[in-house]
Parts: sequence; C-alpha cells; structure tokens
Amino acid sequence: MYDSAVAGRLPPWPPGALSFTLPPYTSAVKCSARGCSESAIWALRWNNPKLHEPERRKTWLACEAHRESLSEFLSVRGFLREVEEHRAP
Repeated sequence: MYDSAVAGRLPPWPPGALSFTLPPYTSAVKCSARGCSESAIWALRWNNPKLHEPERRKTWLACEAHRESLSEFLSVRGFLREVEEHRAP
C-alpha cells in the first residue's frame, strides 16, 4: 500500500518499464508516395488554383521510381507547376 504522503506523486508505471532506445536520427527525406521509404531526389511543386494563390507552391517529394506516377497524378488535375531536383536542407 502507498503512503498517503507520496500518493499521487508516483508514476503510473513500474520503474524501468519505459526503458527503450530511439531509432537513429536520419536526415534523409522520404518519398511522398504511400508506403515508400526511399530517399527523395525530386521535388514536385504544385498548387490547386481553386484553393491557392497563383504564386503559392506545395511540395511533394519523390524517389526516382515514383517521380513519373506522382507527376502524372498532379498533371491530370492541372496542379503540377514544376519538377526540380530536391536539395536537402
């Protein structure tokens, strides 16, 4: 039983229960295609003219394998503005 002086100050889990390590930090930016974990090398700049000002750009990132399919998806809708090589920050 807990002492009433410390009740409410103990964590709700046993000591050591949350010992884990974080995955290593990576600066690689991933492709925007669903389920893809490849590094992005292309930046697809787009906007929806019905929602955005003409100068506004949103960005999807693509690996080599998904550049064409993501570009086509945006182009069919009239959203794609430019495709550039992605430069990591």
